Amino acid sequence: MHTVPVRGPGVWYGRDLAARRDWIREFSSRELAEIQAAVRAARDISPEKLSPASFPLPGFGPELGRILAELLEGRGFILLRGLPVERMTREEQAIAYLGMGSWLGAFRSQNAKGHLLGHVKDLGLDIRDPRVRYYQTNRKLEYHTDSVDIVGLLCLKTAKAGGESYLASSMTVFNEMLTRRPDLVPALFEPFPTDRRGEVPEGMQPWFDIPIYHRHAGKLSCIYVRQYIESAQKLFPQARRLTAAQREAMDLIDELCNDPAIHLAMDFRPGDIQLLHNHQILHSRGDFENWPEPERHRHLLRLWVAPPEARPLPEVFAPRYGSITPGDRGGIVVKGTTFRVPLEAD
Repeated sequence: MHTVPVRGPGVWYGRDLAARRDWIREFSSRELAEIQAAVRAARDISPEKLSPASFPLPGFGPELGRILAELLEGRGFILLRGLPVERMTREEQAIAYLGMGSWLGAFRSQNAKGHLLGHVKDLGLDIRDPRVRYYQTNRKLEYHTDSVDIVGLLCLKTAKAGGESYLASSMTVFNEMLTRRPDLVPALFEPFPTDRRGEVPEGMQPWFDIPIYHRHAGKLSCIYVRQYIESAQKLFPQARRLTAAQREAMDLIDELCNDPAIHLAMDFRPGDIQLLHNHQILHSRGDFENWPEPERHRHLLRLWVAPPEARPLPEVFAPRYGSITPGDRGGIVVKGTTFRVPLEAD
């Protein structure tokens, strides 16, 4: 079972996509007018309660359904371009983003604070603090997945230098591993303890055990955060020790993801929305240097979304996802978590 390669549009190489632009979709003037009208209509609605009913998109809504199908069954990612964020207030940016996201699925909490709208921004925090996550710093992110079906990033401001986004198909990576080192593939299906970074659901351990790859209901899925796998080894002596084969397999994953022939690099522009399917896409970010003025600092808004149409997942995802029920899974919830939509990073 582990030796069967993946076929279909989810297997792609960055060297091929770099010369194409069919993965970029620009908003039309009609779609932007529709979004702006929906924002005005939704001003009196709590952002966390936005839904297709309260954020009507009669023309663009069905198109979002087609985009979702491409995410779940096709290439696994898309870049939407041209939301006029520079002419919008932060509240309008949040309403527009959440409103469109509601057409894709249910919002999921991105941290123990219950943030349904995340702020990817350097807060000057030290990653050596076990409670700090990489998106709160300006440090490079290694290739990883987030703990939800769909993740979205809306760019508000770019860095002075760096901060490029990189995507790699985890399906392509798997096929390449089968070709280059089939002896390491079984190790990918063994449990890897992964640090929860202090965000521990009630009754759970401060880490969760999960394989990097899973075959279930005819689909191959990937979940991988090496930086937190490594921190679990350092912080929790009682966690399962990684084998030499597991470490070698992670080394090869990282090597493949960093191959320019395999990954796709992209620069964000203000108003870009990157949407990706975590079960088949690994993503990373380069180090960045901010502008000296705080108001110009690199700033992205993040959404975690659970579509009802999402693929079945095995029970081993439940300790991390809270549930494996499509449309009601993923995210981070601990005792006392209250869902909210912060308009600024905190």
